[in-house]
Amino acid sequence: MASCVSRASWSLHSAYRAWKIRAAAVRTRSDAVLLDRLKALTVRDVQGRQQPEILYGRRKMTAWLSRGEFAGVSKHTVDRLMRLEGMNGLVRGRKPRSTVTTGKDSARAPDLLKRNFSAPHPNHSWVTDI
Repeated sequence: MASCVSRASWSLHSAYRAWKIRAAAVRTRSDAVLLDRLKALTVRDVQGRQQPEILYGRRKMTAWLSRGEFAGVSKHTVDRLMRLEGMNGLVRGRKPRSTVTTGKDSARAPDLLKRNFSAPHPNHSWVTDI
């Protein structure tokens, strides 16, 4: 029984030591380099302005990185690292689209039925709503 415990503790210690001296994985090293590049975007210049690339979303950031020093970077890697850092692209508000012109000066369609929706015979008056 004691020999089993000592063998198990020996394997745990040797596995820990092997893990401790093992070099970091390729993905870990490439992620660290890419994270350093992404974190460098948050640094402001001497006039206090942010770099415009900080506003990029995941798709545009992937394209920008692959044009530079990270050719062949995966969109999934960029997505994962940006999510890890809490980086989001700028979401611009869109102007609401309407079929009706609003305002006090906008002209309304005339009320041809004078709010009388009863017809004297079929197919006399047609009403619709948009």
